[in-house]
Amino acid sequence: MIIDTHCHIHDSEFYLENREEAYRESREAGVTMMCVGTNIQSSREAVEFCRTHEACYPIVGIHPHDSKDNDTQQIRALVEANRDQIVGIGEIGLDYFYSHSDRETQMRALREQLQIAKDFNLPVSFHVREAFDDFWPIFDEFPGIKGVLHSFTDNQANLDEAIKRGLLIGINGISTFTKEPLQKQLFTDVALDNILLETDAPFLTPTPLRGKMNLPAYVTLVAAHQAKLKAVSPDDVIRATTTNAQKVFGIQ
Repeated sequence: MIIDTHCHIHDSEFYLENREEAYRESREAGVTMMCVGTNIQSSREAVEFCRTHEACYPIVGIHPHDSKDNDTQQIRALVEANRDQIVGIGEIGLDYFYSHSDRETQMRALREQLQIAKDFNLPVSFHVREAFDDFWPIFDEFPGIKGVLHSFTDNQANLDEAIKRGLLIGINGISTFTKEPLQKQLFTDVALDNILLETDAPFLTPTPLRGKMNLPAYVTLVAAHQAKLKAVSPDDVIRATTTNAQKVFGIQ
């Protein structure tokens, strides 16, 4: 089994006509999918999709971009109603690269959803972009939170801060096509014990399939690239990252 720890295959905004085909292809590749919400609607869709499709697990939350338009209390209600199914809160965090929601609103939504994660003992999938100076102090207000920095592309200092706090690092197709020397080095050096594999499908399609819509099936390409960088076998990468995902999200 290989686990795509972050995809949006459930989301009708992206996969409306070809959702079932994308799901079948991914299952034929042996992929288990973690379906991540970005707002109330997509979080509800994640729960419903995973209820009706095997080897799929929902993560629910409000993305920082959507924090001005969505009430975190609806996420709390969704978790309360589906606690036996939901395996995490996400994707939540801070994004200062764009300004779709103001910073104060983003920080409030992050704190409120971290409290939900703590109240229900759930791990978190974080989206943090150009905002770590504000993120770390907020994260530290909630000791004991486990989770992953989704689509991590930041610097070594923030990687070290994440690992020090027990967070895992989400690696996706960016690792296969980045031209940034520091990112290339980071993706090579980060230990298998500290990473999860993901696609962020339908975005960030890995090489050699750039230009196509990304699918959870293509997480196998991310695994193969990590194996090449680390001079190990793809099976070694899959075994380690699957174990990591099972530990942090409590799935089988």
